[in-house]
Amino acid sequence: MKYIDEYRNKEKILSLSAQIKKISTKKVRLMEVCGGHTMAIQRFGIPDLLPETVELVSGPGCPVCVTSRSYIDKAIAYSKLPNIIITTYGDLIRVPGSTSSLDKEKAKGANIRIVYSVLDALKIAQDNPDKKIVFLGIGFETTAPGSAAGIIKAQMAGLFNFSVFSAHKIMPPPMAALIDEGVDIQGYIGPGHVSSITGSHIFDFIPAKYGLGVVISGFEPLDLMQSIYMLVNQYETKSPAVEIQYSRAVKPEGNIKALEMLDEVFLMRDDWWRGLGILANSGLGINEKYASFDAEKQFEVEVEILKEDKGCICGTILKGISKPSDCKLFGKACTPAEPVGACMVSNEGACAAHYKYSRE
Repeated sequence: MKYIDEYRNKEKILSLSAQIKKISTKKVRLMEVCGGHTMAIQRFGIPDLLPETVELVSGPGCPVCVTSRSYIDKAIAYSKLPNIIITTYGDLIRVPGSTSSLDKEKAKGANIRIVYSVLDALKIAQDNPDKKIVFLGIGFETTAPGSAAGIIKAQMAGLFNFSVFSAHKIMPPPMAALIDEGVDIQGYIGPGHVSSITGSHIFDFIPAKYGLGVVISGFEPLDLMQSIYMLVNQYETKSPAVEIQYSRAVKPEGNIKALEMLDEVFLMRDDWWRGLGILANSGLGINEKYASFDAEKQFEVEVEILKEDKGCICGTILKGISKPSDCKLFGKACTPAEPVGACMVSNEGACAAHYKYSRE
C-alpha cells in the first residue's frame, strides 16, 4: 500500500502537471509503445492533466493487436489436428481469425487450454505424454525469454511432445518504421517491461538517427507524468536522449540472463505487424538447434484463405494516425463483449482502454 501511495500522490502529480504546462510552449505529440502504458494512461486520466500543447497517442505496443489473423488461423488449424492440446494466454483466445476464433473452436470441442505461464504448458506436456502440446508464444522481449526458458526446460526434461508456435516480436523495428513513414511523433514513452529485459541501449539509435527522445517509463500515474515532463523538456530544449525514468526496474544493460536465453533459442526474422506490414528482422523464430520444439517445423496444416475485416481501422490506430473514436464500429458493432478487431480484444488494446475509461 505504501508503494502505491508513493506513486499515486495527488500533490506530486498535480505539481508535475503544473510544471509541464509551464515549460510546454510548442505542440508535441508523444507516443507510448506499451499496452500497459496505454491502459494506465486512460485509467488514470493522464490526458486531462496535460496542456493542449501535449498530445498522447497509442502505438504498436499491444502484442495481441499487432499479431496477424493468419497466426490465429494457423493456431486454429493446429487445434484441429488429432491428439493436439493448444495452450495459450487468455487474451489471445478471443482474437478473431478469418472465420473463427480459438474461443469458438474450444466451444466446439477443440482441446484449447488457457495457461498463465509456459510452465503451465510444460506441466500439461508432462501429464499428457500421448498428446502434442503447442504453446502459443506471443509478446515482445518481455515474454519471449519465458518461451525460450520453456524450450530449454523441455529439452532438459525430454518433453519432446512440447512445442512453441512463435509470434514473438521485438520493439525497435516498428518504432523506426513509424518515423520512416512520417508519422507525426516528437518522442516516445519507452516500454518499461520490455526495457527491463533489453536495457535502454536498444533505443539509442532513435535520438542518434532521428533526433527524437525516448523516456522509459513506469506504470503509475506519477511515473507517466514524470516521463512526459522529461520528454517535453527534451523537446523544448532540443536535447533528445534516451532516459530511464523507471530506474527501479530498468538498467542500461538489461537482464543479462534473459538476453542470453533469447540468443540461445531464437533468431531474428522478418515478421508482419498490423498497420505496418512486414518489417525486416522484427520477429523471433526458433533456431535449428531447437527445431524439435518449433511447432511450425513439426506440424503441417492447411490454413484457410485470409479474410480481414474491412470495417476495422486497428492498423491505423496502432500507427497513431487514428483514434479509437474515429472508427465507425467503435462502441457499436465492436465492443469488448463482441470484438471485431484485435485492438478491442486485448486488455492492452487502445480500443479496449478507450472503451473502458474514455468514452464520453
